[in-house]
Amino acid sequence: MALVRYFAYGSNMQSHTLRGRRTIEPACATAACTEGWRLVLDKPSLMIAEEGMANILPDTQSRVCGVLYEISEDDLAHLDLTEGVLIGNYTRIEIIVRPLHDSEGTGDVAAFTYVSQRRTEGILPSARYMGLLIDGALEHGLPEAYIEHLRSFATRPETPEAALWRPVLDHAMKRT
Repeated sequence: MALVRYFAYGSNMQSHTLRGRRTIEPACATAACTEGWRLVLDKPSLMIAEEGMANILPDTQSRVCGVLYEISEDDLAHLDLTEGVLIGNYTRIEIIVRPLHDSEGTGDVAAFTYVSQRRTEGILPSARYMGLLIDGALEHGLPEAYIEHLRSFATRPETPEAALWRPVLDHAMKRT
């Protein structure tokens, strides 16, 4: 089985989201960063339009930290499906990332990630969603300064509609 690299910077950084919600078991997970990108949280959710989701934009003065996973090609296809690539929610691209703890000396590596052109000014992520990003960053040992950066984003309470739809979405994202 061929493995591919996937760089998660949003809720998929959290193992429970990747393994539980998306039923993807990575072969490897390591903290990593990519230069020349900036994290934004202004991509509207597919189901709850006023909830901001993670996205990255080119920015030569910034960097985004996340988790570099090794997953199967089937897992990547499942991510394409659940991230809405087929309907234009995100586009899968290849970027260069650098593992933070590079004990094998591999240096920069190519990895797939997702970006979106769908952006809405003024929307905020829910506190629940930002908690997933922060939990994932803590779980994988991202730099404390980056975790503080994540904590600095303004949030809003989760809407009752989002809480109602979450179990439906969780079920839909699992492989059958």
